[in-house]
Amino acid sequence: MQDIRTLQIIGSKKLGGAEGFFIRLHEAFNRAEGLSSVAVTPPSSALNASLSPPVETRAMRSVYDPFSRLALARLVRRSRPDIVQTWMGRATRSVRLSPARLPVHVARLGGFYEPGRYRHAHALVGNTRAICDFLVRSGIPASRISCIGNFVTMPAPASEFQLQALRRERGIPADALIVFSLGRLHENKGFDTLIRAVERLPSVAGGRPVHLLLAGDGPLKTELQTQARDSGAASRIHWLGWQPNPSPYFYLADLMVCPSRHEPLGNVLLEAWAHRCPVVSTRTHGALELIEDGVSGLLCDIDDPEQMTAQIQTLLSAAPSQREGLIEQGLRTLDARFSERAIVQAYRGLYRQLLEKFR
Repeated sequence: MQDIRTLQIIGSKKLGGAEGFFIRLHEAFNRAEGLSSVAVTPPSSALNASLSPPVETRAMRSVYDPFSRLALARLVRRSRPDIVQTWMGRATRSVRLSPARLPVHVARLGGFYEPGRYRHAHALVGNTRAICDFLVRSGIPASRISCIGNFVTMPAPASEFQLQALRRERGIPADALIVFSLGRLHENKGFDTLIRAVERLPSVAGGRPVHLLLAGDGPLKTELQTQARDSGAASRIHWLGWQPNPSPYFYLADLMVCPSRHEPLGNVLLEAWAHRCPVVSTRTHGALELIEDGVSGLLCDIDDPEQMTAQIQTLLSAAPSQREGLIEQGLRTLDARFSERAIVQAYRGLYRQLLEKFR
């Protein structure tokens, strides 16, 4: 069967969760039977260093810039793809295709964005059921909406030698229990709540010191570091900065915490499961779709440091069988619903359905 040829267009210049998945899906399509992908990004995008060919660059200065829209329209005409999939608002609003003929325009949403910016696409993909329900409530017909999640790449193992070297490099005691968290240092991510929760934790659990590792950068960096410095846990909080490859820290961690106030999906939860790292998360939209409380992870209320502390303590003191049970159930969820195989198959099926409709 002839490949379904896709253009995957994103206007982002910085790396984040959605951008990481854009790279993974582009590469997965080019490995998969019956699919191909050309990635389209801005010339100055940080994604370009991580993308495998084929890649095209086009300026996407603004949704109001006619030259950017014209350049993308010319690329679509020249490339003659079957599917043009746009990611987030800038790319989606910069692409306008005929409503009655090929190529098919698929707009992919990873958040609760203004639906009016996406209505002109032939089809919409939300990466969670909550996003899809939001689009339906906004008046977009359910027949035009599909729910397809994300996947994460299964990581390479890390040796004990590597992990001990990492402890020494970061000044972490060899016997310390490690709580790990990562993300953009932004109000939505709730790291201030996590710092308060860690401040309430006993400094020692089972005779071992408890340390927090925070990876990320963002507008609240100074404010959060000041909060941590003024807390009673200052000497046990380590700032790792932006980590393009956080895999070793997942392996180093005894648990990962997602303290977000707003998280449509939560790629970090999928990444933790892939690293066999048990998770504590707030009850965001994404976490409630991913985690069965007490079965594949532990949940706590948003902005409730006392509950978060209690759930962290539960995992730090859990019997090996309890930890292993949470890890195994997380891996089963990952394989069934969020593996590369499952997500690529879902996109292939959607594309075939759309092409049959528009041909």
